Amino acid sequence: MTKILQQPEWPNQKQYFKIIQEIKHYPQLVYPNEINNLKSELKDVAKGKKFIIQGGDCAETFKNFSQNMIQNKLKILLQMSAIIQYSTKLKIVNIGRIAGQYIKPRTHSYETRGNLTLPSYRGDGVNSIDFDKVKRQPNPKRLIQAYHQSASTMNLIRSLIMNGFTDINQIQSWNRDLLNNSPLGVKYKTIVDNITSMLDFIQESGLVNNQYGESDSFNLYTSHEAILLDYEKAFMDNNFCCSAHMLWVGDRTRTVDSEHINFISNLDNPIAIKIGPTIKIDDICRIYEKINSTNESGKVLFISRLGEKNIENILPKLISKMKYYGSELLWICDPMHGNTITAKNGYKTRNFNTIINELMSFFQICDAESITASGVHFELTGENVTECLGGINNIRDVDLDQRYETTCDPRLNNEQSLEIAFLIAKLLKEKGEGIEKTTY
Repeated sequence: MTKILQQPEWPNQKQYFKIIQEIKHYPQLVYPNEINNLKSELKDVAKGKKFIIQGGDCAETFKNFSQNMIQNKLKILLQMSAIIQYSTKLKIVNIGRIAGQYIKPRTHSYETRGNLTLPSYRGDGVNSIDFDKVKRQPNPKRLIQAYHQSASTMNLIRSLIMNGFTDINQIQSWNRDLLNNSPLGVKYKTIVDNITSMLDFIQESGLVNNQYGESDSFNLYTSHEAILLDYEKAFMDNNFCCSAHMLWVGDRTRTVDSEHINFISNLDNPIAIKIGPTIKIDDICRIYEKINSTNESGKVLFISRLGEKNIENILPKLISKMKYYGSELLWICDPMHGNTITAKNGYKTRNFNTIINELMSFFQICDAESITASGVHFELTGENVTECLGGINNIRDVDLDQRYETTCDPRLNNEQSLEIAFLIAKLLKEKGEGIEKTTY
């Protein structure tokens, strides 16, 4: 059997497999009918009727876990959705990096500090970020905590949806006080006021079947990277993997003959593949054929994470190749992962300008290739962190340590996320025409 990539080296294999067997008896995190609902929405995306926003933490943690923090993550997605939907009249499909993003791939298996070498941090579901000999050992008991926190997150999400939290009528409740005095806050408030006025008119006039009618709410689906295959297989229900509504295979594990590609090729879930600059053009067709041999619409998402310097050279070739074979797939832009840098003070960061430049290139390329830009993928948070450089408040290198809270990759903060949403709305309306890239 092919070696399974990116798997932790569990010190006690017997304990690990015992815990996997235990998790198999736990309730599913999501259900096949919900997965089918997402597939139906993705078919609408393929027709150009809807647009995807996929976003959330780089890695969920056991520490940063509370109802307030989960709600703030949902609020920023809902705010972005409201901006784009109001501006473009496109319905939004929200897919969170949430309720399962507890395991991370790593470039190196070990980390060395001074004379001490320990296993790399692979997410709270595997080991601790603390650089401690005991805490860095992979511990399968953490999978149980990851499951329970994922289940609690799903329960809260379902409760919020059932109680109307994601309904457009609740848009005023999504406001964040910390945005009130910022330029973006004023701009966002204008949209809130306009939508609220529409809703008041609809209610008073008795109009029905309006775009912003009572039944108009934003669904929220979950997703995470499928890394630990034994854990994923514990959630199988026929051909559905019920650990999340959608799974993706990352750039480090998406080789044609990898066990990760073999696993997802048998799933009925929607599947995303991260496409980095090392992709071989011929491999992309082989991967697609393997995971979607029936060419089902809305089944496969290709998430481009090529980087600002590579996208204009690589993406047109990939699109042209897939168009030639008539492949039914959705093209998504992840302008985060290909643009990671190290700041002067040693922090892992991303420059906001490179993020928006790659995003603009993506829309321009899609337009030039006469395909639909189907969505975007971001690492973001509803908190006012200082992890990515630039943006409306011009975060600088010296500002990063004020609130650098990520355990892995730098995230957009709430204001940077809203700034991106306004840009996406403009790009969707104007298809990138007349929008100049930012220099830095």
